[in-house]
Amino acid sequence: MEYAGRSDLFQGLSIWRDEKYRNLQGTYPVVYLSFAKVKEHSFVGTRKKICLGIKRLYNKYDFLLGSGCLNGEEKKLYLKMADDMEDHLASEALNMLSEYLMRYYGKKVIILLDEYDTPMQEAYTGGYWDELVLFMRNLFNATFKTNPFLEKALMAGITRVSKESVFSDLNNIEVVATTSEKYESSFGFTQEEVWEALEEYGLFDQRGRVKSWYDGFAFGRVQDIYNPWSIINYLDKRIFTTYWANTSSNSLVGCLIREGSAQTKVAMEDLLSGRKLCAQIDEQIVFSQLKSNENAIWSLLLATGYLRVEKYGLNQKERMEYELALTNREVAIMFEKMIDEWFKEFTSDYNTFVKALMQRDIDAMNTYINRISAVTFSYFDTGKNPSAESEPERFYHGFVLGLMVDLEDRYKITSNRESGFGRYDVVLEPRRVSDDAVIIEFKVCSPAKKTDIGRGCGGCIRPN
Repeated sequence: MEYAGRSDLFQGLSIWRDEKYRNLQGTYPVVYLSFAKVKEHSFVGTRKKICLGIKRLYNKYDFLLGSGCLNGEEKKLYLKMADDMEDHLASEALNMLSEYLMRYYGKKVIILLDEYDTPMQEAYTGGYWDELVLFMRNLFNATFKTNPFLEKALMAGITRVSKESVFSDLNNIEVVATTSEKYESSFGFTQEEVWEALEEYGLFDQRGRVKSWYDGFAFGRVQDIYNPWSIINYLDKRIFTTYWANTSSNSLVGCLIREGSAQTKVAMEDLLSGRKLCAQIDEQIVFSQLKSNENAIWSLLLATGYLRVEKYGLNQKERMEYELALTNREVAIMFEKMIDEWFKEFTSDYNTFVKALMQRDIDAMNTYINRISAVTFSYFDTGKNPSAESEPERFYHGFVLGLMVDLEDRYKITSNRESGFGRYDVVLEPRRVSDDAVIIEFKVCSPAKKTDIGRGCGGCIRPN
């Protein structure tokens, strides 16, 4: 209740016009906790970071120790809060703090947990998912289900984690997802609000570029929602760049695309080229399906704001199908930078290959493709099915994504598409009349079968 009587925080805002909310302001004890910075590489580190956040909450309310609301045993428990506290104490910590605050203020507590799913995404990519799920399930159960001192709770995150994991013990949750109509205009700035802000800052003539860069989000029936962080930063700096994309952790998204199937990479090529993707979407993300169910990847990208819904409807099998596109220019640039980052370790070889390709130097291309593939096969694979033995296409499609970053201004690049009586691996269609078209076919020769390159290719045509 530290903000009780602080009407100055809300005067002039729309919410302050409603008497119901004016009467509620500052009357409930509020516990706020964020997992936004919990991005550790191990379960031990993640657990310590979460416990440290809880310890800081206890420090904030340490006036309770001298308030007379706690008995001797409770004071001892209060002082045991630490980043290395035992599991049973960590899981009950927020429940106990709720009880202490209710005694002091005489009212039940409101708990706000921001970015609850950030540590889960890191756990999935870091390989400690099962350990974290067990820890979080116990924490959430004690905090949100078996907590008689709780008035209301709000958990905010970018993914809706399935009930079969951390929420299996919770049956009292109301989920508000991107397609929900409830609060549909409350998750960002509407176009009307953005236009008003641009006019106030003398930037109304830039509204077209602002829309291209930062529009594209949709909630429920409301279209043209803008990310507040991007808009606020643009108004302040007046530079078109990636603001929101730079603040979020893209490790999970990058992992799924980099290590995904050839079909996933082809779909990303389409999206980066401005084309649409049709997919069946499930708003409830089951993390265990992300590497086996391609639609689960697109569901995640939609939930996290990297994709937007162009239209949707029932397909021929009476299943709901969505037409998806990259949300806006800011997101597209984020993906381009991500792909560029994958190639940073071998930029010199990569640039030499592209130069040889443009100069039609086949011998140099062979030299450099061998060198590049030697250091990138394992990088673009999952590690479970080595590319050199099973799916070399994974590397080459990753390589095509890299080509796209540097050559997209000169070429329209596609790969693994049907053409005529077969499929081509890579095609570079020139955007300028002065450039030649390029078709690349990759062949794998088996040493065990003593297949030479001539037989592998079935004859090859060299450029004139």
